[in-house]
Amino acid sequence: MDPKSPIDWDEMFEYLPGTTVELKSRPGVFDQIDGYEATMVPPIWLKNDPRPRYPHELRIVSRQHVAACDWSPLPELSLT
Repeated sequence: MDPKSPIDWDEMFEYLPGTTVELKSRPGVFDQIDGYEATMVPPIWLKNDPRPRYPHELRIVSRQHVAACDWSPLPELSLT
């Protein structure tokens, strides 16, 4: 990662797709993050909201459904 990059990597990894959030302006309204687009302002897109959001508008509720990466065991290699 380039330390001079304008992308806030910490923020990007905090707001991963699948994270459940609550809108601070509407307590009790929950949604899941659909995506984080680092080149957009605001950068966070929600699944059920047509308007992108800033991080300060959201409160993270759960990361239970976050899929940071797909994991599957590697097939055993045969060296014969």
